[in-house]
Amino acid sequence: MRDLGTGFGYLVKGQRWAAGHGKSLGVGLLPGLVTLVMYAGALVGLAYGADDFVGWATPFADGWGSPWLALFRGFLTALVFALGLFLAVISFTAVTLLVGQPFYEKLSADVDRAESGGEAPESGLSLARELWISARDSLRILARVACYGLLLFGLGFVPVVGQSVIPALGFCVTGFFLTEELTAVALQRRGMELRPRLTLLRSRRLLVLGFGVPLALAFVVPLVAVFLMPGAVAGATLMVRDLLGEPAGAEDTDASADGATGRPPAPAPAPAPAP
Repeated sequence: MRDLGTGFGYLVKGQRWAAGHGKSLGVGLLPGLVTLVMYAGALVGLAYGADDFVGWATPFADGWGSPWLALFRGFLTALVFALGLFLAVISFTAVTLLVGQPFYEKLSADVDRAESGGEAPESGLSLARELWISARDSLRILARVACYGLLLFGLGFVPVVGQSVIPALGFCVTGFFLTEELTAVALQRRGMELRPRLTLLRSRRLLVLGFGVPLALAFVVPLVAVFLMPGAVAGATLMVRDLLGEPAGAEDTDASADGATGRPPAPAPAPAPAP
């Protein structure tokens, strides 16, 4: 259970790191804003069209009397929108990371440099190759999420369990795959493919859920995802260092040129005595 608190701690540390680096925070907000506009339009369209879709998909209920028809289709409409929101939360991160790949790569590398005293792993791949790998892996993750989403959607019809346990499981699944997408930024720079990444995250499930589930809950609130993304990438990079056993704790050395390295300035040498 300790890992749950540790995972949440990395989420908080990442937000603090982003807040303390205004330039990285500002640049990191741009991809999220672009993606948010696209997703807002899609969710508004889903909200208006979900009831029509449910009516088309359930013609057998046309002859049902009141209030059963309205209750049945209203419940299905809510489930369809919940499924769309579930997929939006997961895919929002993937699409935002893809749109902002160069920005988030730099942000993650900056965190590594701050923690290691100036060094950051590099993949050695071209930007085009990195974008291709990121897009390919994101599609693989979304396929997995869609399978989980359909399974949870079906289980949502089970009385009691479908209204209590299943939503909680949904947020756990969302949190896990959100964390996978975010840690991928740092792990791809270390040359780690999708399958080994998933194995690594499964080895510390409680740590991953402690980081990802609160983030998934926060991402449901409009605009929050945009402002949390830079800090989420920073926190995920810190967590990767923990998962891989890399040393941490070096002070930020960005301002080393003016003496702000976390150490007091060296005293000036005493003047030589007069002859």
